[in-house]
Amino acid sequence: MKKTKKNPAKTAMAAGLPEDQRPAFRPHAECVAAGKALRENVPLERHAEWTPSNNRRDLIDILEKSNQGRVPELVPIRYGRMLRSPFTFLRGSAGLMAHDLATTPNSGIQVQVCGDCHLLNFGLFATPERNLVFDINDFDETLPAPWEWDVKRLATSFFVAARDNDHSDEEGKAAAVESVRAYRERLRNYSKKNPLEVWYERLDAQTLIDMAPDAKAKKRREKFAEKARQRVGEHFFPKISEIVGGRHRLIDQPPLIFHVNDQDYEAEVNEAFEAYRLSLSDERRVLLDRFRLEDTVIKVVGIGSVGTRCFIDLFFSPQNHPLLLQFKEARPSVLEPYAGKSRYENQGQRVVMGQRLMQSSSDIFLGWTKNRRGHDFYGRQLRDMKISVPIEGCTPKQLRLYAEVCGWTLARAHAKSGDAAMISGYLGKSDIFDQAVGEFARSYADQTQYDHGTLAAAVDAGHIEALIEEDL
Repeated sequence: MKKTKKNPAKTAMAAGLPEDQRPAFRPHAECVAAGKALRENVPLERHAEWTPSNNRRDLIDILEKSNQGRVPELVPIRYGRMLRSPFTFLRGSAGLMAHDLATTPNSGIQVQVCGDCHLLNFGLFATPERNLVFDINDFDETLPAPWEWDVKRLATSFFVAARDNDHSDEEGKAAAVESVRAYRERLRNYSKKNPLEVWYERLDAQTLIDMAPDAKAKKRREKFAEKARQRVGEHFFPKISEIVGGRHRLIDQPPLIFHVNDQDYEAEVNEAFEAYRLSLSDERRVLLDRFRLEDTVIKVVGIGSVGTRCFIDLFFSPQNHPLLLQFKEARPSVLEPYAGKSRYENQGQRVVMGQRLMQSSSDIFLGWTKNRRGHDFYGRQLRDMKISVPIEGCTPKQLRLYAEVCGWTLARAHAKSGDAAMISGYLGKSDIFDQAVGEFARSYADQTQYDHGTLAAAVDAGHIEALIEEDL
């Protein structure tokens, strides 16, 4: 009896990528050629384009709409954090940039994207094997979408960060271009590898230390890695907790950390926690069950996330070992209006699946849940050696070196879900795309400064309220 040959394209899974966007099951050379052919419709030079459309948007209106469903009392803190600088404005306005990126040229190739790909959403964290690795570490907006959107947001973040550090625009563009060059060259390399090699590859802290250009940089990286290793729950919880009535309680620091006084709250927390527990694999439930929940608080986190619901849960084992978990509200991705809805009904599951697909290694307690009020959440460990690279006071050379590492990391993340050979064929071997995105980054950095000024003017005029935390 003749066996029916299965179609790999139909049996392949790509974590939510549309059927026609999954990596093609065809020879590498054909994928490269197909990508190269796309340049006829969207030449590489066009990626330099940024001109606000006539119907661009009312900036304040879009920001206010993004606040719908947030905790109203916390929204002024979000605006206060965005006002600190054009860079913090960029960090807090992923939805605004998503609106703008949707108007720019793209090749038509989708991958699983980060969705909020700026330079501070990369950093070090611990793998389940307790190795320290560098990777993307924020996936609140992840969704299948054009790969160019991540690349352009990352490059722009380097340009804006350079200005924040008083670097020249030439130096800012050099950092932006470096992130794109590293992405393009690493992606070409990944496109030729065994998919298993790409899946298993990770950039660990020791590799970054060994890559240091000189002894001074090597020492600085070693100290940074050691600092990350100290950022664990056992070291952190004594600083944020106290003994009350014989039990550990997390310390209130309003309006940034506070308890909820609600009779039904404890039952709601337990109900949502059980749903989260069921999202974990069986062996991880066994581990989690060795801890009991001791206390829960709401914590204000990030910039763009301020006003969304974020809970910190403190657990203890019978031997009094602490465990800190963070449950963060997951709302629909800011990319959804332009890239389509997620295949996952629960937005927490969307975040978890996107994170598992893009990261080289993910937290053992990464899971999702929904509370009785209809809010979706994802859970993970808090402070599990997680740390972002500080950019304040960095030199132009340091920013370029960091740009290379981030571009490299993004290339691996995209290669895991998308057609790396096709994208590589589109990009080619020259630096045309690199330079084009460098010009885009310059133009969008100007836009960011203008938008930051618009927000400041709205606050000064009393149209919106901003709370500066230093004034509390």
